[in-house]
This record gives sequence, structure tokens and C-alpha cells, in this order.
Amino acid sequence: MNIVLLGAPGAGKGTQADKLVDEFGTPHISTGDMLRAAVAAGTPLGQKAKSFMDAGELVPDEVIIGLVSERLNEPDTEAGFILDGFPRTTAQAVALDAELSKLSRPLDTALLIDVDPEVIIARLTNRRICRECGHIGTAADEKCPVCGGEMYQRDDDNEATVRNRLDVYEKQTSPLIDYYRGCDRLVTIDGDRDPNVVYADVKEALHLV
Repeated sequence: MNIVLLGAPGAGKGTQADKLVDEFGTPHISTGDMLRAAVAAGTPLGQKAKSFMDAGELVPDEVIIGLVSERLNEPDTEAGFILDGFPRTTAQAVALDAELSKLSRPLDTALLIDVDPEVIIARLTNRRICRECGHIGTAADEKCPVCGGEMYQRDDDNEATVRNRLDVYEKQTSPLIDYYRGCDRLVTIDGDRDPNVVYADVKEALHLV
């Protein structure tokens, strides 16, 4: 199962990826998580990426492609992978296809989780994250319901930045839909429903049921 998860920021790609990992054990490669970890660690890559991420802009291709290429060469991805947050442009998609061709592991499916932009804005501006355990909650959670830790709002979850991220996605990333449709690898799922309902459709689309 070699798949790419597509969809705007906040569409629920990570939630669906987590469900696939829990059930099937397939490695979830989230470039967003990898980049945020690099930022937190203060690595050269993290410092370079932080200014772009804080402004809601795309991190340069050479940074992302290098990061993903290294990850795909690790042994645990040989039986399959779930790419989340990459590719974001057609140039990245072409680079990914070239890398997978070298590894003789072609992409099976590009899975699009489709959600209305205004729904996404409401989701992300209301999102809060636990500093201790990483639990994702809402503004109604004064303390983490899992561990009691402090809940905080990510810098890039304010409304202005979210709208900018969605604009960037629409202008630079949505052409991927046409790219993968042209390759006959695109599958679209309505993501504006209960996550478990969405997941049932995801598994059916990936022929996992």
C-alpha cells in the first residue's frame, strides 16, 4: 500500500493516516510532523523551514524532497507507506515518481480528503494541542482531557495564517488533483463527516475491506 494523502491543511489527513497505521501498521510519513520536530530541535533544517511555516508558506522543494527521499530509503517503508503533506506541487509529484521508480515501488493511489474551506477555517482556529502528550482538542479544553497538561494554539492556527495557508494550497497544490487524475490514480473522499464514516470509505477505496 503505497499512497499519497491529499487535501487542504486541516482536512483530516492525519486522522485518517493514524487510523490506517493503527489497523495495518503502515508507516505514516508526515512531512509536517518531521518539519515541526526539526523546528523544535533547532536544527539547521528547522531554522530554515520555520520562517516559511510561521507565515503559512510552502517550505522550499529542495528541503522537503531531501527529507522525504531519506525517509523512503529507510527499511520500514519497503512494505508500504502513507505520505501525508507531500507532494504539494506537481514538481514535487514528478520528483516523488522519479524517486519511487528508482526504488521499484510505484505509487498505488492518491487519496484526496475533500472538505469545504470555511469548515477547515473553523476547525483549525478552534484547535488546541497538549504540550505534554500531543492530544488534539478544542478551545473548550482548558486542560488536556487525557493527561491534564496545558493546551495551546499553534502559531499557524490563527485565522489570518489559516486563510493564507488555504490560499497557498489552492494556488500551488490543487493542480496535483489534475496531475493524479491524469495518471488515473486519484480517489476522492468526502471528509466533512464523522472520521469513522470517512475511514470506512477510505478503506473501501483502497480495497482494504
